[in-house]
Amino acid sequence: MAASGTLRQRTGWRLTRIAVSLLALAFAAYIGGFFLFTAELERTPPVEIAKADGIVALTGGPDRITAAYRLLEQGKGQRLLITGVHPDVDSKSLKEIMPGSAAKFDCCVDVGHMAENTIGNADETAEWVHRENYRSVILVTSTYHLPRAKLELARAMPGVEIRPYPVFQDTLHLDGWWAYPGTTRLLISEYTKYLLTLTYGRQSSLPA
Repeated sequence: MAASGTLRQRTGWRLTRIAVSLLALAFAAYIGGFFLFTAELERTPPVEIAKADGIVALTGGPDRITAAYRLLEQGKGQRLLITGVHPDVDSKSLKEIMPGSAAKFDCCVDVGHMAENTIGNADETAEWVHRENYRSVILVTSTYHLPRAKLELARAMPGVEIRPYPVFQDTLHLDGWWAYPGTTRLLISEYTKYLLTLTYGRQSSLPA
């Protein structure tokens, strides 16, 4: 009995050590991947971006929308889709925050109210791209959001070329992010969501 108990105890300790080692390796991989993720985020807007069939802006701040609208005014796309707009926000309210002339808004801006998250943005964009028969789009969103947003859009509309256009907020400090708790929390949250997207794939978030 004593020998049997000792064997079980040794086996238990061995399994515990293995579990702890695996957890340590997983944590190290997570941290290493996080540092790589933050290092590869764009720090500056592109000097020039090639023209595409359409432009899509993912809501999450006025800077994304105004940046996309400027691209539309520059002729970088035929139409602009603003996806994920809150149902209570109408086109008139959006027009008021647009830089420059409202002429382009009246003729060439589509407003999507269906999406509630990034997966929804991708589905809403895919429907719009299919309807307009586009083969390329410029994707406008925050720089930290671009990796996950691009992945979701690529899965929702395979074969469509996606050209990322990063937007930067004054409150986001990518250089020396570890000194800014708000930026650190945001980056950790986004990196975790990105990993989950890579691991579990996606499902349509829009009603049939």
